[in-house]
Amino acid sequence: MPVVTRFAPSPTGWLHLGHAYAALFAAEQASQQDGRFLIRLEDIDATRSRPEYEKALFEDLSWLGLHWEQPVRRQSDHAEDYQAALQQLKALGLLYPCFCTRKEIQEEIARAGQAPHGPDGALYPGTCRSRPMSQQQDMIAKGIPYAMRLNVEKAASFVHKELFWEDAACGVQLATPSIFGDVVLARKDTPASYHLAVVVDDALQGITLVTRGEDLFAASHLHRLLQELLHLPVPRWHHHRLILDGNGRRLAKRDDARSLRTLREEGLRAEDIREMLAD
Repeated sequence: MPVVTRFAPSPTGWLHLGHAYAALFAAEQASQQDGRFLIRLEDIDATRSRPEYEKALFEDLSWLGLHWEQPVRRQSDHAEDYQAALQQLKALGLLYPCFCTRKEIQEEIARAGQAPHGPDGALYPGTCRSRPMSQQQDMIAKGIPYAMRLNVEKAASFVHKELFWEDAACGVQLATPSIFGDVVLARKDTPASYHLAVVVDDALQGITLVTRGEDLFAASHLHRLLQELLHLPVPRWHHHRLILDGNGRRLAKRDDARSLRTLREEGLRAEDIREMLAD
């Protein structure tokens, strides 16, 4: 089967050298294996996504010499796909509403003295996991904001086998999704979290090789569980190196000096960018 890869930026700022590396890496993986290269816009965060950033990222990618298939998938156009996935998980009894604010979660963790930590920091302490159904319904009826969390322990009990996933650079990995605790899969103002949306999108787009930065390596443990629960195909992954600034920190969109837009305005050519990013 031909390899199908994707580059999935969020139009919430200008693309920088790190994005260029990720896009070129994905495109190269596809070209080496006579495959397909797709672009997906992760614009589900309507409060931060802007049309000018979307326009600019297409200009930047074209300037780099990249070509991709049309149409481009925009997450904002597919809320029903994420809702369907949530309904599947809800039907299995694996979701519960969480009414805790970030401040309340931090206070609960502080009271406990210590808390298990995962890739994203301290794990959610499970405050709302055991709320009675009647109380949940009453709080929802009162309009109290809530997020939908995945009961990871219960979800794992639905899977009667060990789950594995393969990274092209690191080999076969045993999935340990519990390292994330009960993650949020949706909020009132966001129809799906990154974890849920990316799993659904990759399946619907037929992605066979997920390429992304090594900072997201651990996320694949959770994504493998979601794929199993939703009966989705399992791709391979390839987590590549990150492009760092002079202080060894990962590049951020707020660092305009490293944006492709600024570098292009300073007279750099696409060839110069490719040379800067060469392994």
